[in-house]
Amino acid sequence: MFRVLTLTALSVALAGTPATSARAQQALPDMGSSAAEQLTPAQEAIYGAMTLRELRRLGMLLEDPLLDAWYHGMAYRLVASDSRTRQDYTFMLLRDRQINAFATVGGYIGMNSGLILAAEVEDEVAGVLAHEIAHVTQKHVLRAVERAQKDSVPILLGMLAAVVAAQQAGSRSSGDATQAAIAGGLSLIQQRQIDYTRSNESEADRIGIQRLAAAGYDPLAMAQMFGRMSRFERNNTGGRAAPEYLRTHPVTTTRMSEARERAERMRASQTVSFAGGPMAANPLLPGGLGVSADATGRPGARFAWAQERLRVLTADSPNAAAAEYTRMRAAGERFGPPQRYGMALAQLRMGHGAEALQELKALAEAEPGDLWIELALAEAEFAAGHAGTARQRFERLAAGYPNNRAVALTYARVLGEVGTAEAGRRAQELLRPLLRGGSDDPELHVRFARASELAGDLSRAAEAHAEVAFLNGRAEDALNQLQALKADDDLDYYQRARIDARIAAMTPIVLEMRRQGLRPEDQGRGVVQR
Repeated sequence: MFRVLTLTALSVALAGTPATSARAQQALPDMGSSAAEQLTPAQEAIYGAMTLRELRRLGMLLEDPLLDAWYHGMAYRLVASDSRTRQDYTFMLLRDRQINAFATVGGYIGMNSGLILAAEVEDEVAGVLAHEIAHVTQKHVLRAVERAQKDSVPILLGMLAAVVAAQQAGSRSSGDATQAAIAGGLSLIQQRQIDYTRSNESEADRIGIQRLAAAGYDPLAMAQMFGRMSRFERNNTGGRAAPEYLRTHPVTTTRMSEARERAERMRASQTVSFAGGPMAANPLLPGGLGVSADATGRPGARFAWAQERLRVLTADSPNAAAAEYTRMRAAGERFGPPQRYGMALAQLRMGHGAEALQELKALAEAEPGDLWIELALAEAEFAAGHAGTARQRFERLAAGYPNNRAVALTYARVLGEVGTAEAGRRAQELLRPLLRGGSDDPELHVRFARASELAGDLSRAAEAHAEVAFLNGRAEDALNQLQALKADDDLDYYQRARIDARIAAMTPIVLEMRRQGLRPEDQGRGVVQR
Protein backbone atom coordinates (compact mmCIF):
# COMPACT_ATOMS: atom_id res chain seq x y z
CA MET A 1 0.00 0.00 0.00
CA PHE A 2 2.65 2.48 1.03
CA ARG A 3 4.94 1.68 -1.90
CA VAL A 4 2.00 2.24 -4.25
CA LEU A 5 1.36 5.64 -2.72
CA THR A 6 5.03 6.54 -3.05
CA LEU A 7 5.28 5.50 -6.68
CA THR A 8 1.98 7.18 -7.53
CA ALA A 9 3.08 10.47 -6.04
CA LEU A 10 6.41 10.22 -7.82
CA SER A 11 4.75 9.43 -11.16
CA VAL A 12 2.46 12.42 -10.78
CA ALA A 13 5.43 14.58 -9.95
CA LEU A 14 7.37 13.50 -13.02
CA ALA A 15 4.37 13.89 -15.28
CA GLY A 16 3.81 17.42 -14.03
CA THR A 17 7.43 18.62 -14.20
CA PRO A 18 7.71 21.37 -16.80
CA ALA A 19 10.56 21.27 -19.30
CA THR A 20 11.82 24.63 -18.10
CA SER A 21 12.36 23.19 -14.63
CA ALA A 22 14.40 20.32 -16.06
CA ARG A 23 16.56 22.75 -18.04
CA ALA A 24 17.04 24.90 -14.96
CA GLN A 25 18.21 21.87 -13.01
CA GLN A 26 20.60 20.85 -15.77
CA ALA A 27 22.28 24.25 -15.48
CA LEU A 28 23.43 23.34 -11.95
CA PRO A 29 26.24 20.79 -11.62
CA ASP A 30 25.59 17.68 -9.52
CA MET A 31 28.92 16.06 -8.66
CA GLY A 32 27.36 12.91 -7.23
CA SER A 33 24.39 11.90 -9.37
CA SER A 34 22.06 13.24 -12.02
CA ALA A 35 19.10 11.89 -10.04
CA ALA A 36 18.38 15.36 -8.66
CA GLU A 37 17.32 16.38 -12.16
CA GLN A 38 14.19 14.26 -11.83
CA LEU A 39 12.64 16.61 -9.26
CA THR A 40 13.74 19.90 -7.79
CA PRO A 41 14.01 20.07 -3.96
CA ALA A 42 10.93 22.32 -3.93
CA GLN A 43 8.96 19.75 -5.92
CA GLU A 44 10.14 16.96 -3.63
CA ALA A 45 8.85 18.93 -0.62
CA ILE A 46 5.48 19.56 -2.30
CA TYR A 47 4.85 15.95 -3.27
CA GLY A 48 6.15 14.61 0.03
CA ALA A 49 3.73 16.90 1.88
CA MET A 50 0.90 15.71 -0.36
CA THR A 51 1.71 12.13 0.62
CA LEU A 52 1.60 13.10 4.30
CA ARG A 53 -1.79 14.80 3.96
CA GLU A 54 -3.15 11.84 1.99
CA LEU A 55 -2.05 9.36 4.67
CA ARG A 56 -3.64 11.57 7.29
CA ARG A 57 -6.85 11.89 5.26
CA LEU A 58 -7.09 8.11 5.09
CA GLY A 59 -6.69 7.89 8.87
CA MET A 60 -3.43 5.95 8.58
CA LEU A 61 -1.22 8.21 10.71
CA LEU A 62 -0.80 7.73 14.43
CA GLU A 63 -0.26 11.17 15.96
CA ASP A 64 0.19 11.03 19.71
CA PRO A 65 2.32 13.68 21.45
CA LEU A 66 4.16 11.30 23.79
CA LEU A 67 4.89 8.73 21.08
CA ASP A 68 5.87 11.50 18.67
CA ALA A 69 8.40 12.85 21.16
CA TRP A 70 9.95 9.40 21.59
CA TYR A 71 9.92 8.52 17.87
CA HIS A 72 11.21 11.89 16.68
CA GLY A 73 13.86 11.90 19.40
CA MET A 74 15.21 8.61 18.08
CA ALA A 75 14.94 9.75 14.45
CA TYR A 76 16.67 13.10 14.93
CA ARG A 77 19.37 11.49 17.02
CA LEU A 78 20.18 9.47 13.90
CA VAL A 79 19.94 12.51 11.62
CA ALA A 80 22.13 14.65 13.86
CA SER A 81 24.86 12.00 13.96
CA ASP A 82 26.02 13.37 10.59
CA SER A 83 26.73 17.09 10.76
CA ARG A 84 26.97 17.26 6.95
CA THR A 85 23.30 16.50 6.37
CA ARG A 86 21.44 19.09 4.29
CA GLN A 87 18.14 17.25 3.91
CA ASP A 88 14.94 18.19 5.74
CA TYR A 89 13.10 15.21 7.19
CA THR A 90 9.54 14.42 8.20
CA PHE A 91 9.09 11.22 10.21
CA MET A 92 5.67 9.57 10.23
CA LEU A 93 4.29 6.87 12.52
CA LEU A 94 1.50 4.75 11.02
CA ARG A 95 -1.25 2.83 12.79
CA ASP A 96 -0.86 -0.36 10.75
CA ARG A 97 0.42 -3.37 12.70
CA GLN A 98 1.96 -4.91 9.59
CA ILE A 99 5.77 -4.90 9.58
CA ASN A 100 6.80 -2.19 7.15
CA ALA A 101 8.73 1.06 6.72
CA PHE A 102 9.29 3.29 3.70
CA ALA A 103 11.06 6.40 2.45
CA THR A 104 9.86 8.74 -0.26
CA VAL A 105 10.79 12.04 -1.88
CA GLY A 106 11.36 15.14 0.21
CA GLY A 107 12.79 13.27 3.18
CA TYR A 108 9.43 11.80 4.22
CA ILE A 109 9.98 8.55 6.13
CA GLY A 110 7.24 6.37 7.55
CA MET A 111 7.25 3.39 9.90
CA ASN A 112 4.41 1.04 10.73
CA SER A 113 3.57 0.42 14.37
CA GLY A 114 3.89 -3.31 13.72
CA LEU A 115 7.61 -3.01 13.13
CA ILE A 116 8.10 -1.33 16.51
CA LEU A 117 5.96 -3.94 18.26
CA ALA A 118 8.03 -6.72 16.64
CA ALA A 119 11.37 -5.32 17.88
CA GLU A 120 13.05 -6.39 21.11
CA VAL A 121 15.05 -3.19 21.76
CA GLU A 122 15.07 0.39 20.45
CA ASP A 123 18.38 -0.21 18.66
CA GLU A 124 16.60 -2.57 16.23
CA VAL A 125 13.98 0.05 15.37
CA ALA A 126 16.74 2.63 14.98
CA GLY A 127 18.52 0.24 12.60
CA VAL A 128 15.54 0.15 10.24
CA LEU A 129 15.14 3.91 10.51
CA ALA A 130 18.83 4.47 9.75
CA HIS A 131 18.43 2.27 6.67
CA GLU A 132 15.48 4.37 5.44
CA ILE A 133 17.37 7.62 6.11
CA ALA A 134 20.16 6.26 3.91
CA HIS A 135 17.65 5.69 1.11
CA VAL A 136 16.88 9.42 1.31
CA THR A 137 20.45 10.68 1.54
CA GLN A 138 21.49 8.51 -1.43
CA LYS A 139 18.44 9.59 -3.50
CA HIS A 140 17.50 5.99 -4.21
CA VAL A 141 13.89 6.80 -5.18
CA LEU A 142 14.98 9.34 -7.76
CA ARG A 143 17.90 7.20 -8.92
CA ALA A 144 15.51 4.27 -9.49
CA VAL A 145 13.33 6.43 -11.74
CA GLU A 146 16.38 7.64 -13.62
CA ARG A 147 17.70 4.08 -14.11
CA ALA A 148 14.30 2.83 -15.27
CA GLN A 149 14.10 5.59 -17.85
CA LYS A 150 17.59 4.82 -19.17
CA ASP A 151 17.06 1.04 -19.26
CA SER A 152 13.52 0.83 -20.58
CA VAL A 153 14.00 2.53 -23.94
CA PRO A 154 16.95 0.45 -25.29
CA ILE A 155 15.54 -2.80 -23.93
CA LEU A 156 12.10 -2.11 -25.40
CA LEU A 157 13.68 -1.18 -28.74
CA GLY A 158 15.57 -4.47 -28.72
CA MET A 159 12.40 -6.32 -27.84
CA LEU A 160 10.57 -4.60 -30.72
CA ALA A 161 13.36 -5.58 -33.14
CA ALA A 162 13.07 -9.21 -32.03
CA VAL A 163 9.30 -9.12 -32.54
CA VAL A 164 9.68 -7.70 -36.05
CA ALA A 165 12.31 -10.30 -36.94
CA ALA A 166 10.05 -13.10 -35.71
CA GLN A 167 7.11 -11.77 -37.72
CA GLN A 168 9.21 -11.46 -40.91
CA ALA A 169 10.38 -15.07 -40.55
CA GLY A 170 6.89 -16.09 -41.58
CA SER A 171 7.06 -19.46 -39.83
CA ARG A 172 4.21 -21.13 -37.96
CA SER A 173 6.21 -20.62 -34.80
CA SER A 174 6.39 -16.86 -35.27
CA GLY A 175 3.63 -16.37 -32.66
CA ASP A 176 5.63 -18.30 -30.09
CA ALA A 177 8.76 -16.39 -31.05
CA THR A 178 6.95 -13.09 -30.65
CA GLN A 179 5.69 -14.05 -27.20
CA ALA A 180 9.16 -15.24 -26.23
CA ALA A 181 10.70 -11.94 -27.37
CA ILE A 182 8.20 -9.93 -25.36
CA ALA A 183 8.59 -12.13 -22.28
CA GLY A 184 12.36 -11.97 -22.57
CA GLY A 185 12.39 -8.19 -22.83
CA LEU A 186 10.04 -7.73 -19.88
CA SER A 187 12.05 -10.21 -17.82
CA LEU A 188 15.24 -8.30 -18.58
CA ILE A 189 13.65 -5.02 -17.50
CA GLN A 190 12.41 -6.64 -14.29
CA GLN A 191 15.79 -8.25 -13.58
CA ARG A 192 17.63 -4.93 -14.10
CA GLN A 193 15.22 -3.30 -11.61
CA ILE A 194 15.79 -6.11 -9.08
CA ASP A 195 19.56 -5.84 -9.46
CA TYR A 196 19.42 -2.12 -8.93
CA THR A 197 17.18 -2.54 -5.89
CA ARG A 198 19.67 -4.98 -4.36
CA SER A 199 22.45 -2.47 -4.96
CA ASN A 200 20.38 0.21 -3.23
CA GLU A 201 19.67 -2.06 -0.28
CA SER A 202 23.34 -2.90 0.17
CA GLU A 203 24.31 0.76 0.05
CA ALA A 204 21.56 1.71 2.51
CA ASP A 205 22.72 -1.06 4.87
CA ARG A 206 26.33 0.11 4.79
CA ILE A 207 25.56 3.80 5.33
CA GLY A 208 22.78 3.05 7.80
CA ILE A 209 25.09 0.97 10.02
CA GLN A 210 27.61 3.81 10.11
CA ARG A 211 24.88 6.27 11.11
CA LEU A 212 23.52 3.84 13.69
CA ALA A 213 26.90 3.53 15.40
CA ALA A 214 27.60 7.27 15.25
CA ALA A 215 24.29 7.93 17.02
CA GLY A 216 25.27 5.71 19.95
CA TYR A 217 23.19 2.66 19.00
CA ASP A 218 24.52 -0.88 18.68
CA PRO A 219 25.52 -1.38 15.01
CA LEU A 220 24.70 -5.09 15.32
CA ALA A 221 21.03 -4.18 15.80
CA MET A 222 20.35 -3.89 12.07
CA ALA A 223 21.48 -7.47 11.42
CA GLN A 224 19.52 -8.63 14.48
CA MET A 225 16.33 -7.06 13.13
CA PHE A 226 16.94 -8.64 9.72
CA GLY A 227 17.28 -12.01 11.41
CA ARG A 228 14.10 -11.46 13.40
CA MET A 229 12.11 -10.65 10.27
CA SER A 230 13.63 -13.58 8.39
CA ARG A 231 12.56 -15.97 11.18
CA PHE A 232 9.11 -14.40 11.12
CA GLU A 233 8.88 -15.18 7.41
CA ARG A 234 10.01 -18.80 7.90
CA ASN A 235 7.57 -19.36 10.74
CA ASN A 236 4.71 -17.68 8.92
CA THR A 237 1.97 -20.28 8.48
CA GLY A 238 -1.73 -20.41 7.77
CA GLY A 239 -1.48 -18.84 4.32
CA ARG A 240 -0.69 -15.35 5.54
CA ALA A 241 1.50 -13.25 3.28
CA ALA A 242 5.01 -12.29 4.31
CA PRO A 243 5.42 -8.80 5.78
CA GLU A 244 5.44 -6.02 3.20
CA TYR A 245 8.88 -4.96 4.42
CA LEU A 246 10.32 -8.34 3.43
CA ARG A 247 8.86 -8.02 -0.07
CA THR A 248 10.24 -4.52 -0.67
CA HIS A 249 13.47 -5.09 1.30
CA PRO A 250 14.36 -8.76 0.63
CA VAL A 251 16.42 -10.17 3.50
CA THR A 252 18.94 -12.75 2.32
CA THR A 253 21.55 -14.75 4.20
CA THR A 254 24.27 -12.82 2.38
CA ARG A 255 22.76 -9.49 3.35
CA MET A 256 22.46 -10.49 7.01
CA SER A 257 26.03 -11.79 7.17
CA GLU A 258 27.40 -8.67 5.48
CA ALA A 259 25.54 -6.42 7.92
CA ARG A 260 26.85 -8.45 10.87
CA GLU A 261 30.44 -8.39 9.59
CA ARG A 262 30.36 -4.61 9.10
CA ALA A 263 28.99 -4.08 12.59
CA GLU A 264 31.55 -6.38 14.21
CA ARG A 265 34.40 -4.59 12.40
CA MET A 266 33.09 -1.29 13.75
CA ARG A 267 33.02 -2.64 17.27
CA ALA A 268 36.53 -4.03 16.94
CA SER A 269 37.93 -0.78 15.54
CA GLN A 270 36.99 1.09 18.75
CA THR A 271 36.51 4.24 16.66
CA VAL A 272 32.90 4.68 17.72
CA SER A 273 31.19 4.90 21.07
CA PHE A 274 27.97 3.09 21.92
CA ALA A 275 27.23 5.07 25.09
CA GLY A 276 25.81 8.28 23.74
CA GLY A 277 29.16 9.97 23.12
CA PRO A 278 29.09 13.43 21.60
CA MET A 279 25.43 13.09 20.67
CA ALA A 280 24.33 14.18 24.12
CA ALA A 281 25.06 17.84 23.36
CA ASN A 282 24.75 17.85 19.56
CA PRO A 283 23.30 21.26 18.59
CA LEU A 284 21.59 19.74 15.53
CA LEU A 285 19.24 17.75 17.74
CA PRO A 286 15.95 19.71 18.03
CA GLY A 287 15.18 20.83 21.56
CA GLY A 288 12.30 19.43 23.56
CA LEU A 289 12.32 16.01 21.92
CA GLY A 290 13.53 14.31 25.07
CA VAL A 291 15.74 11.56 23.66
CA SER A 292 15.35 8.71 26.12
CA ALA A 293 18.55 7.41 27.67
CA ASP A 294 19.45 5.41 30.74
CA ALA A 295 22.01 6.34 33.40
CA THR A 296 24.89 5.37 31.12
CA GLY A 297 23.71 7.68 28.34
CA ARG A 298 22.55 4.79 26.14
CA PRO A 299 19.36 5.53 24.20
CA GLY A 300 16.31 3.32 24.57
CA ALA A 301 15.17 3.74 28.18
CA ARG A 302 11.64 4.71 27.05
CA PHE A 303 11.28 1.99 24.42
CA ALA A 304 9.26 -0.58 26.39
CA TRP A 305 6.83 2.13 27.54
CA ALA A 306 6.45 3.40 23.96
CA GLN A 307 5.71 -0.15 22.80
CA GLU A 308 2.87 -0.55 25.30
CA ARG A 309 1.36 2.85 24.55
CA LEU A 310 1.55 1.93 20.87
CA ARG A 311 -0.10 -1.43 21.56
CA VAL A 312 -3.10 0.29 23.14
CA LEU A 313 -3.47 3.05 20.54
CA THR A 314 -3.28 0.64 17.58
CA ALA A 315 -5.64 -2.00 18.95
CA ASP A 316 -8.99 -2.39 17.20
CA SER A 317 -10.71 -1.16 20.36
CA PRO A 318 -9.93 -0.48 24.03
CA ASN A 319 -11.57 -3.80 24.88
CA ALA A 320 -9.28 -5.56 22.39
CA ALA A 321 -6.25 -3.89 23.98
CA ALA A 322 -7.33 -5.01 27.46
CA ALA A 323 -7.85 -8.54 26.13
CA GLU A 324 -4.26 -8.55 24.84
CA TYR A 325 -2.95 -7.76 28.30
CA THR A 326 -5.20 -10.34 29.91
CA ARG A 327 -3.82 -12.97 27.50
CA MET A 328 -0.22 -11.87 28.15
CA ARG A 329 -0.67 -12.17 31.90
CA ALA A 330 -2.42 -15.54 31.64
CA ALA A 331 0.35 -16.88 29.40
CA GLY A 332 2.99 -15.91 31.94
CA GLU A 333 4.63 -13.41 29.58
CA ARG A 334 6.64 -10.46 30.84
CA PHE A 335 4.31 -8.13 32.75
CA GLY A 336 6.37 -5.39 34.35
CA PRO A 337 5.71 -1.66 34.84
CA PRO A 338 5.45 -0.88 31.08
CA GLN A 339 2.80 -3.58 30.61
CA ARG A 340 0.92 -2.40 33.71
CA TYR A 341 1.02 1.12 32.24
CA GLY A 342 -0.47 -0.22 29.00
CA MET A 343 -3.21 -2.05 30.88
CA ALA A 344 -4.07 1.14 32.78
CA LEU A 345 -4.27 3.08 29.48
CA ALA A 346 -6.64 0.45 28.09
CA GLN A 347 -8.81 0.70 31.21
CA LEU A 348 -8.80 4.49 30.93
CA ARG A 349 -9.92 4.34 27.30
CA MET A 350 -12.64 1.86 28.26
CA GLY A 351 -14.03 4.40 30.72
CA HIS A 352 -12.86 2.54 33.83
CA GLY A 353 -11.22 5.56 35.43
CA ALA A 354 -11.21 4.24 39.00
CA GLU A 355 -9.45 1.00 38.03
CA ALA A 356 -6.88 2.86 35.95
CA LEU A 357 -6.29 5.33 38.78
CA GLN A 358 -5.49 2.58 41.26
CA GLU A 359 -2.87 1.03 38.94
CA LEU A 360 -1.34 4.37 37.97
CA LYS A 361 -0.97 5.47 41.61
CA ALA A 362 1.07 2.36 42.30
CA LEU A 363 3.22 3.01 39.25
CA ALA A 364 3.74 6.66 40.25
CA GLU A 365 5.04 5.58 43.66
CA ALA A 366 7.52 3.23 41.98
CA GLU A 367 8.49 5.72 39.21
CA PRO A 368 8.15 9.19 40.81
CA GLY A 369 8.26 12.17 38.46
CA ASP A 370 7.74 10.15 35.27
CA LEU A 371 5.90 12.41 32.79
CA TRP A 372 4.09 9.59 31.01
CA ILE A 373 2.70 8.20 34.26
CA GLU A 374 1.86 11.65 35.66
CA LEU A 375 -0.11 12.62 32.56
CA ALA A 376 -2.07 9.36 32.60
CA LEU A 377 -2.63 9.81 36.34
CA ALA A 378 -4.13 13.27 35.80
CA GLU A 379 -6.40 11.90 33.07
CA ALA A 380 -7.48 9.02 35.32
CA GLU A 381 -8.24 11.39 38.21
CA PHE A 382 -10.48 13.44 35.93
CA ALA A 383 -12.19 10.32 34.52
CA ALA A 384 -12.77 9.00 38.06
CA GLY A 385 -14.59 12.19 39.02
CA HIS A 386 -11.77 13.98 40.85
CA ALA A 387 -11.78 17.07 38.63
CA GLY A 388 -10.19 19.40 41.19
CA THR A 389 -7.30 17.05 41.95
CA ALA A 390 -6.78 16.43 38.24
CA ARG A 391 -6.57 20.15 37.43
CA GLN A 392 -4.09 20.71 40.23
CA ARG A 393 -1.89 17.95 38.84
CA PHE A 394 -2.20 19.34 35.31
CA GLU A 395 -1.23 22.82 36.52
CA ARG A 396 1.87 21.44 38.23
CA LEU A 397 2.81 19.65 35.02
CA ALA A 398 2.21 22.77 32.94
CA ALA A 399 4.49 24.76 35.26
CA GLY A 400 7.16 22.06 35.30
CA TYR A 401 7.05 21.40 31.55
CA PRO A 402 6.30 24.79 29.93
CA ASN A 403 5.21 24.60 26.28
CA ASN A 404 5.43 20.82 26.31
CA ARG A 405 3.19 19.53 23.52
CA ALA A 406 1.98 16.41 25.35
CA VAL A 407 1.10 18.33 28.53
CA ALA A 408 -0.60 21.19 26.68
CA LEU A 409 -2.68 18.98 24.37
CA THR A 410 -3.74 16.56 27.09
CA TYR A 411 -4.69 19.33 29.50
CA ALA A 412 -6.49 21.25 26.73
CA ARG A 413 -8.57 18.18 25.90
CA VAL A 414 -9.62 17.84 29.54
CA LEU A 415 -10.41 21.56 29.70
CA GLY A 416 -12.55 21.13 26.62
CA GLU A 417 -14.55 18.48 28.49
CA VAL A 418 -14.92 20.86 31.44
CA GLY A 419 -16.69 23.11 28.94
CA THR A 420 -16.66 26.50 30.69
CA ALA A 421 -15.53 29.85 29.28
CA GLU A 422 -12.79 30.00 31.91
CA ALA A 423 -11.57 26.55 30.89
CA GLY A 424 -11.55 27.67 27.25
CA ARG A 425 -9.44 30.74 28.02
CA ARG A 426 -6.98 28.64 30.03
CA ALA A 427 -6.68 26.16 27.14
CA GLN A 428 -5.99 29.06 24.77
CA GLU A 429 -3.18 30.24 27.03
CA LEU A 430 -1.63 26.79 26.98
CA LEU A 431 -1.87 26.33 23.22
CA ARG A 432 -0.98 29.77 21.84
CA PRO A 433 2.80 29.36 22.32
CA LEU A 434 2.67 26.13 20.29
CA LEU A 435 0.89 27.93 17.43
CA ARG A 436 3.51 30.63 17.00
CA GLY A 437 5.31 30.32 13.72
CA GLY A 438 2.68 27.95 12.32
CA SER A 439 1.99 24.30 13.02
CA ASP A 440 1.21 21.22 10.94
CA ASP A 441 -0.32 19.45 13.93
CA PRO A 442 -4.08 18.87 13.34
CA GLU A 443 -4.78 17.90 16.95
CA LEU A 444 -3.32 21.20 18.14
CA HIS A 445 -5.74 23.09 15.88
CA VAL A 446 -8.66 20.88 16.96
CA ARG A 447 -7.96 21.67 20.62
CA PHE A 448 -7.47 25.36 19.91
CA ALA A 449 -10.74 25.50 17.94
CA ARG A 450 -12.62 23.99 20.91
CA ALA A 451 -10.90 26.34 23.37
CA SER A 452 -11.72 29.38 21.21
CA GLU A 453 -15.36 28.36 20.94
CA LEU A 454 -15.65 28.05 24.72
CA ALA A 455 -13.92 31.42 25.15
CA GLY A 456 -16.31 33.08 22.68
CA ASP A 457 -13.59 33.79 20.09
CA LEU A 458 -15.53 32.38 17.14
CA SER A 459 -13.47 33.87 14.31
CA ARG A 460 -10.28 32.35 15.77
CA ALA A 461 -12.12 29.05 16.11
CA ALA A 462 -13.07 29.24 12.42
CA GLU A 463 -9.43 29.76 11.47
CA ALA A 464 -8.45 26.69 13.45
CA HIS A 465 -11.19 24.59 11.85
CA ALA A 466 -9.91 25.60 8.40
CA GLU A 467 -6.39 24.48 9.37
CA VAL A 468 -7.77 21.12 10.52
CA ALA A 469 -9.49 20.67 7.15
CA PHE A 470 -6.29 21.53 5.26
CA LEU A 471 -4.06 19.23 7.31
CA ASN A 472 -6.54 16.38 6.92
CA GLY A 473 -6.29 16.57 3.12
CA ARG A 474 -9.34 18.77 2.45
CA ALA A 475 -7.48 21.74 0.97
CA GLU A 476 -10.37 23.10 -1.12
CA ASP A 477 -12.72 22.96 1.84
CA ALA A 478 -10.16 24.82 3.97
CA LEU A 479 -9.72 27.52 1.31
CA ASN A 480 -13.48 28.03 1.06
CA GLN A 481 -13.75 28.36 4.84
CA LEU A 482 -11.06 31.02 4.96
CA GLN A 483 -12.52 32.97 2.06
CA ALA A 484 -15.91 32.98 3.80
CA LEU A 485 -14.30 34.05 7.07
CA LYS A 486 -12.50 36.91 5.33
CA ALA A 487 -15.88 38.49 4.57
CA ASP A 488 -16.49 38.99 8.32
CA ASP A 489 -16.45 42.75 9.06
CA ASP A 490 -15.47 42.15 12.70
CA LEU A 491 -11.97 40.90 11.87
CA ASP A 492 -9.11 43.06 13.10
CA TYR A 493 -6.05 43.94 11.02
CA TYR A 494 -3.92 41.08 12.34
CA GLN A 495 -6.60 38.43 11.82
CA ARG A 496 -7.22 39.59 8.26
CA ALA A 497 -3.48 39.58 7.48
CA ARG A 498 -3.12 36.07 8.94
CA ILE A 499 -6.06 34.80 6.87
CA ASP A 500 -4.73 36.43 3.69
CA ALA A 501 -1.37 34.74 4.23
CA ARG A 502 -2.98 31.30 4.63
CA ILE A 503 -5.17 31.82 1.54
CA ALA A 504 -2.06 32.72 -0.46
CA ALA A 505 -0.28 29.58 0.78
CA MET A 506 -3.21 27.21 0.16
CA THR A 507 -4.25 28.48 -3.28
CA PRO A 508 -1.37 26.90 -5.30
CA ILE A 509 -1.96 23.56 -3.55
CA VAL A 510 -5.68 23.67 -4.39
CA LEU A 511 -4.91 24.53 -8.02
CA GLU A 512 -2.47 21.60 -8.25
CA MET A 513 -5.08 19.23 -6.82
CA ARG A 514 -7.64 20.49 -9.33
CA ARG A 515 -5.12 19.95 -12.12
CA GLN A 516 -4.76 16.34 -10.98
CA GLY A 517 -8.54 15.87 -11.06
CA LEU A 518 -9.05 15.61 -7.29
CA ARG A 519 -12.57 16.83 -6.63
CA PRO A 520 -13.53 18.57 -3.37
CA GLU A 521 -16.02 15.81 -2.53
CA ASP A 522 -13.26 13.20 -2.85
CA GLN A 523 -10.87 15.01 -0.54
CA GLY A 524 -12.86 14.34 2.61
CA ARG A 525 -13.38 10.62 2.14
CA GLY A 526 -11.70 8.19 4.47
CA VAL A 527 -10.95 10.66 7.26
CA VAL A 528 -10.96 8.94 10.64
CA GLN A 529 -12.18 11.18 13.44
CA ARG A 530 -10.52 10.58 16.79
